[in-house]
Amino acid sequence: MTQHAQQVSDNYKGVWDGRVGFGRKAALLVIDFMQGYTTPGSPLYAPGVVDAVARMPQLLAVARDCQIPVIHTNIIYHAPDQRDGGMWVKKAPVMRAMVSGNPYASFCEEVIPSDDELVITKQYPSAFFGTSLASTLMAMGVDTLILTGCSTSGCIRASAVDGVQHGFRVMVVRECVGDRHPEPHEANLFDIDSKYGDVVSLDHTLNHLRAQ
Repeated sequence: MTQHAQQVSDNYKGVWDGRVGFGRKAALLVIDFMQGYTTPGSPLYAPGVVDAVARMPQLLAVARDCQIPVIHTNIIYHAPDQRDGGMWVKKAPVMRAMVSGNPYASFCEEVIPSDDELVITKQYPSAFFGTSLASTLMAMGVDTLILTGCSTSGCIRASAVDGVQHGFRVMVVRECVGDRHPEPHEANLFDIDSKYGDVVSLDHTLNHLRAQ
């Protein structure tokens, strides 16, 4: 840990360092692992997402084997004007590529949903905003949301904030989230771990699921 990081950690200690832990029933949420983030040459390309996707098969296999609910999200806009993207596509026009038929909007091969896994399509960063996710999780008796996906500073952070605001224990798997640059990635993991949920290791998550 660098001296600056230690100073920040010491500043938060005892104030913003609580832990919530896993609850009774977890669901795995896989957020927006689409090819636009993992294809070199794409404006959305993010090396950190490539690394995160590579670590997902193990987590998915264990979740499926343990019969943990798995829910995927993607972003799909209505062509040709992406009007359903509202102000977000005005602020971030790079997102306009997320339309049906564009390869960038397809799921990465490593995380293609199984036939029995729910796919929720969203138009904004949070997986909760304008979707049925909260109601679906409540109906399943889920109290813990395991977050994976991209990007850490965007849709992961927004979903973590909304997750805790909807009353869920939010657990972000460090190795299974990614961003286009390490600094915003680490800064947002720090904020999430401080205020909105727990940032946990892949090994810790796997051990918890296997013990259920």
